[in-house]
Amino acid sequence: MKPFKPTLPAKLLQTLPPWRNAPAWHIAFSGGLDSTVLLHLLATLAKTEPLPPLSAIHVHHGLQAAADAWPVHCQAICDSLDVPLKIVRVQVQPGASIERAAREARYQAFAQLTGAGELLLTAQHRDDQAETLLFRLLRGAGVRGLGAMPAQRPLGGGHLLRPLLDISRAELEAYAREHQLAWIEDPSNTDSRFSRNFLRHHVLPLLTDRWPQAVGTLARSAEHLSEAQGLLDELARMDLMAASQPSAFPWLPLPSLSLAALCVLSEARQRNALRYWLAPLTRLPDSDHWAGWNTLRDAKSDAQPLWCLADGQLHRCSGYIWWLPASWSDFSHAPSSWPQPENPLQLPGNGHLHFSGNPPAGLLSIRYRQGGEVMEVPGRGRRDLKRLLNESGLPGFVRGRLPLLYQGQQLLAVPNLPGLAADARGDWQLHWMPPTCDQGLS
Repeated sequence: MKPFKPTLPAKLLQTLPPWRNAPAWHIAFSGGLDSTVLLHLLATLAKTEPLPPLSAIHVHHGLQAAADAWPVHCQAICDSLDVPLKIVRVQVQPGASIERAAREARYQAFAQLTGAGELLLTAQHRDDQAETLLFRLLRGAGVRGLGAMPAQRPLGGGHLLRPLLDISRAELEAYAREHQLAWIEDPSNTDSRFSRNFLRHHVLPLLTDRWPQAVGTLARSAEHLSEAQGLLDELARMDLMAASQPSAFPWLPLPSLSLAALCVLSEARQRNALRYWLAPLTRLPDSDHWAGWNTLRDAKSDAQPLWCLADGQLHRCSGYIWWLPASWSDFSHAPSSWPQPENPLQLPGNGHLHFSGNPPAGLLSIRYRQGGEVMEVPGRGRRDLKRLLNESGLPGFVRGRLPLLYQGQQLLAVPNLPGLAADARGDWQLHWMPPTCDQGLS
């Protein structure tokens, strides 16, 4: 007796229960074989299963003349299945890889259309997974990259789900023939100048001719690597918990880590923890550029080194490493008058100031450092501001945007710093709230 083999609809249903309560399901619908089968499967299941409302999204890249007819085809298919369709036109940015640029434009559109708690379903299958593993292996990817495509991940306000990753292309083709589906054949899919097409049409056929189970084996290897990456992520979270010690400046809304806690780790664990920490902040460096971390870590204690990354900089100061997004320097250096000190003062691109207690009388203004400032410190007389800031340990990258309170030509206070932020009698204290991460600091 032959073992029971679940049908394609049954296999798909097994992947869907965790997502049944989503407010909406969107199907990424190119009109090709894979997405046509997925759309047909879901539209058919919706007739007998209580699924969330279905809709389809077709992204038109405008890269080839043949694509101009595809929205009409997609609309006809969706109308026949009674599924609403949204057609989105995107602008693909020129670059070295048109494949990557088109993919980025497509997923940016998907993210914008995936609302809170909603689900976007895409039709990548097991053959795509094997192809992705080979492609990334040839590019020298690490464990995370070789884990290939995850079955699910956050997207926009909701999630992306790939419910067909355990399904072969042959199974999708058989389903399409059985149900007499019509789909688009993209001419660019036969162009072997594209790396993925070369793998699909030339490399994988050779592999499967020699090893018939090659596609399934490669996809299984991707699963093992994805599992290994999950363990590395767990280790990273453990290491980062030890390194996430509060700094002496809790009011500074920048991600930071204790350098000493990182330095007790092996170099491999340092890189693993930093990759995990930096992933939501910036595009990660390739292997050749990790020497920048060694330079930052090993610099002399009195140095203030930095490591430039794609979307910002990593600084070392006061025993911590700090992440500064590229937007950190985007603020106005112009002075501001403060005619009503009883109300908070908004600083262009630099948060706001406010007083606790009774503000000082007289005309007040805010300036930024120019160098050579002197301040009268209770019990210490006149002191250079530079020396006072050095004593405080305030990171150097903050000092240029530190708002200074003046009354006429007299420097009255430096916010947030003990001994410098209040008057001698304790009538008032100056507080600075720098821009939060939501305002572009990370």
